Amino acid sequence: MAKRDLIDITDLTVEEINEMLNLADDIVLNPDKYHEKCKYKKLASLFFEPSTRTRLSFETAMLDLGGSVIGFSDANSTSVSKGETVSDTIRVIEQYADIIAMRHPKEGAALVGANACDIPVINAGDGGHLHPTQTLADLFTIRRNKGRLENITIGLCGDLKFGRTVHSLIAALVRYTGIHFVLISPDELKLPGYMKAELDEVGAQWEETASLEHALPKLDVLYMTRVQKERFFNEEDYLRLKDTYILDLEKLAAAKDDMIIMHPLPRVNEIAIEVDNDPRAKYFEQVGNGKTVRMALLLMLLGVEGGLYA
Repeated sequence: MAKRDLIDITDLTVEEINEMLNLADDIVLNPDKYHEKCKYKKLASLFFEPSTRTRLSFETAMLDLGGSVIGFSDANSTSVSKGETVSDTIRVIEQYADIIAMRHPKEGAALVGANACDIPVINAGDGGHLHPTQTLADLFTIRRNKGRLENITIGLCGDLKFGRTVHSLIAALVRYTGIHFVLISPDELKLPGYMKAELDEVGAQWEETASLEHALPKLDVLYMTRVQKERFFNEEDYLRLKDTYILDLEKLAAAKDDMIIMHPLPRVNEIAIEVDNDPRAKYFEQVGNGKTVRMALLLMLLGVEGGLYA
């Protein structure tokens, strides 16, 4: 059987995404059924860049499936610090594991790793490029709360230029019908032109605004993001832009009662703490959904459940 990797969310068809979300629903309903599905399987968790939620989510997902985990969370503790290439690191790790989840600060590194080995590789975030498993968590959260992935108006707010979670989510949602994107950002952090051209190419509905207050009343989903200090070339630009959007209860008064608020986390101050107790706040639920949907992904890529093997 040919192996399957997940580097970009578009590696999955809409049918495969829906199948995976259905499997995740079943994991929520019947957790005991899956406790030993990956017994004797090993996940290599290779995090060349700091991460809390994504790394622990993958590791907990494999442990909850009865498997085990090896790997590292600091590239400086590996042979990479001695000059070893990504390809060589991956070729070594595949001797010890059945599947790899990899985060790296450089765009395209996960694809390089996938091309170098014969076991499935999952992109757990590559620079400011892509983050497909966060997208699966996002889609799962939207579907569980709204009951659908079609006919939704979604506001994407904050860093749309460097935000890999935003880029991946757009790439996924654009394949569903009736999606209207409201792109909320300052001029310096607008969605890249090539992505807007891709939206136009497929006939997607989208609009841009610098005003969160203007956008809020029309939204079914608000997806907040932080301004990422690590993506800026100088601190002055970061400090000037970091507090552009702060969602608080006063602003939320203009939003629909059934709108949901999402955030890939970590947040800095773009969502006020007072919002956490609002029933529309779903960002901590989103974290739990991330573990569940990664369980489904591991099962399907390993060929234990589902049909992701070609």
